Amino acid sequence: MPRFDSAGLVTAVAVDHASGALLMLAHMDAEAIAKTRQTGFAHFHSRSRGRLWMKGESSGHVLKVIEIRVDCDQDALELRVEPAGPACHTLAPSCFYRRIEDDGSLARIEDA
Repeated sequence: MPRFDSAGLVTAVAVDHASGALLMLAHMDAEAIAKTRQTGFAHFHSRSRGRLWMKGESSGHVLKVIEIRVDCDQDALELRVEPAGPACHTLAPSCFYRRIEDDGSLARIEDA
């Protein structure tokens, strides 16, 4: 198992298994990892809601988990996934669809 932080969480990134694109970042606790392994679909711990949630539970944009990888320090996870639709709640393909410009403003990345 990974090394959880003091809140019982570990950072997890979802990466498109086919393209390698970074899709989203979230947090998982032991329950989310167990549910993900049991169902084959990405589950996370929502810090704002304080509960377990399945990605796509309301939108249908689920993440089918192909593989779970753990980093060398065991404090972060990489979920290799097949997305069923956009990964971001804004309907962008990835949650990482903006960059910080030199003036500090945010600009949308057109191919993201």
